[in-house]
Amino acid sequence: MRKVGLIFVSLLFVSVAIAGCARPASPEEKAPPLETVAPKPAVPPPPADSQAAFAITSPAFVAGAKIPVEYTCDGQNSSPPLAWGDGPAGIVSFALITDDPDAPSGAFTHWVIFNLPPDTRGLPEAVPAENKLPSGALQGKNGFGKIGYAGPCPPPGSPHHYRFTLYALDKSLDLAAGVSKEQALRGMQGHVLAESQLIGVYQR
Repeated sequence: MRKVGLIFVSLLFVSVAIAGCARPASPEEKAPPLETVAPKPAVPPPPADSQAAFAITSPAFVAGAKIPVEYTCDGQNSSPPLAWGDGPAGIVSFALITDDPDAPSGAFTHWVIFNLPPDTRGLPEAVPAENKLPSGALQGKNGFGKIGYAGPCPPPGSPHHYRFTLYALDKSLDLAAGVSKEQALRGMQGHVLAESQLIGVYQR
């Protein structure tokens, strides 16, 4: 009986000793928290003033107004003067397409001009109907199958809207003069840095 008592006391002593050694971990010994990845900052949009500076305008008519008759088939059929400001960085060339989305057979092409040098800030009145201009720019074919500009010439009825769309590109188009609007647009795919549009109206 004495032996059993000694064994019990010994086991009790060992249990107390182990319990004393098993202390809770201090804050410094706790596992560090998992690292969190900070969200990437959003890329800011281009400044509004730079977009405004790139807007295409014309001294001949304001956006949404009637295109003067001298720039139509009822007048001299010459191209109107156009102007624009600085575009975004990285511009290699500009392209301009004019079309009429209200044409009975679908959007009708009135002008295709591309590979305008990056320092170009407008086009004068009455751009000649030539394949290549002195600046090196090239012209495509309009909906009549001719090179250069063709002025508004809608059928009698409701007014038609004429879109002068300017594209800032990061490359020069590897295209020959005389291409169609569709060919020019395909060549621009993936290379448009910015675009701006001026719309004029004409009715007969």
